[in-house]
Amino acid sequence: MSKLFKRTKILATIGPATNTPELIEAAIMAGANGCRLNCSHGSDAERDEQIKWIRAAAEKKGRSVAILQDLQGPKIRLGILKDNHLDLHKGDELILESHPDFEHTGGLTVPVQYNLAEKVKPGEPISMFDGKVKAVVSEIVSATAIKVEIKNDGFIMSKKGLNLPDTDFGGDILTEKDLHDIEYGASQDFDYVSLSFVQSANDIERLKQLLLSYGSTAKVIAKIETKKAIASDENLEAIVKAADGIMVARGDMAVEAGAEVVPIVQRKLIALCRTYGKLCIVATQMLSSMVDSPEPTRAEVSDVATAVIQGADVVMLSDETANGSYPIEAIKEMKKVILYTQNHSRVAAISREKSSASNVYGAISTAAARLAEKIDADVIICQTASGATAMAMAAERPNLPIVTVTANERVANQLALIYANSAFVRPYSEEFGFELARELKNSGYLKTKDGEKDLLAVIVSGDRDKVGTDTIRIRNV
Repeated sequence: MSKLFKRTKILATIGPATNTPELIEAAIMAGANGCRLNCSHGSDAERDEQIKWIRAAAEKKGRSVAILQDLQGPKIRLGILKDNHLDLHKGDELILESHPDFEHTGGLTVPVQYNLAEKVKPGEPISMFDGKVKAVVSEIVSATAIKVEIKNDGFIMSKKGLNLPDTDFGGDILTEKDLHDIEYGASQDFDYVSLSFVQSANDIERLKQLLLSYGSTAKVIAKIETKKAIASDENLEAIVKAADGIMVARGDMAVEAGAEVVPIVQRKLIALCRTYGKLCIVATQMLSSMVDSPEPTRAEVSDVATAVIQGADVVMLSDETANGSYPIEAIKEMKKVILYTQNHSRVAAISREKSSASNVYGAISTAAARLAEKIDADVIICQTASGATAMAMAAERPNLPIVTVTANERVANQLALIYANSAFVRPYSEEFGFELARELKNSGYLKTKDGEKDLLAVIVSGDRDKVGTDTIRIRNV
């Protein structure tokens, strides 16, 4: 069973390349455990359809699937340029003007979809078009315009992003669009909300309060992509502790902080998430060549395998499934890499000085995971109401599947992205973990070892009328 069960999960971004009910179903059948809906693109009406299609596909497969709403954040973009192109040369002085009626007709004054004059200071760097053009702020020209000096030859195009690694946005990372999307999302079937350009734990707390005020039960993912977020280990750790999970957003992080820092930050974040029992998603360009090619490069395969060995909960596909020519093939290739890696290499060990095992859920889960491996169990069955015990169990990175059963559909969907978890919704009973194990064994989903008749299960449970999980049982199924 463990050789066939994918422990690191796949999050697929839905976009034009997968924006039909048939393609979403194909993505889930191919191995996607969650779907990312990117608020930087599309409309609320499109989201309504996508959510409906995802839930229908999940029901058809008989499996929980997570839906993640990815807020755009203060993603600063250029406006529309004449002919969608402007050549720039070292030494040029470019004016970035924020005005709703501004139209670029040529020349070195261009529109930008954010009033930079309110935030930037002379001397601060700006990268344009994914770092292809570097510039430095030379002057605040007016209340709505700044002047920058171009530092290298290159070109820019309409709606390409700008990165300002040294600019202090003063905690103002939720835009008007984000506030609309948060309110809309709270009324929809989202399991996670990811916050872009997080700088501190306070950003997470503000979003959590907003979601709480709207009655949302979605969990918050902090996207780590700014220079300020990774400025110190203390700040990074505070963000991880405040959030329900993190996303290693390697694209903007590379532009803002330098590509050389990304592998080290990725390793730190995965270790912190495992330490505190938080979800960890590794994102950006994991199989980027498959946007145009039916096969990944060897470097990309190594990149995915490294995330698996480091113990990431999730690896994410972005353009590969949103805009690529081979979206379903990309999911299948990623699944192949995950399975081969987990079956031929154990997850790297981490320091357990600070650990989720310090609470009751963690302590019970640590004991259950070690017991399961000691007796060579086939599966860990986790009965849960909130999902906390299942997440603590996953933090132990056991070398066998975790089957979680809950009466709460939201909890099951959220657990779909948690390491090694396969979550099912069933009506509560004292024995619903054992009953589910028997059901899955009879269906062929759970398999015993060669030649053995009974399935050996470690079942972690508790009395629903009490607080927390308090019982570990060994059962033959």
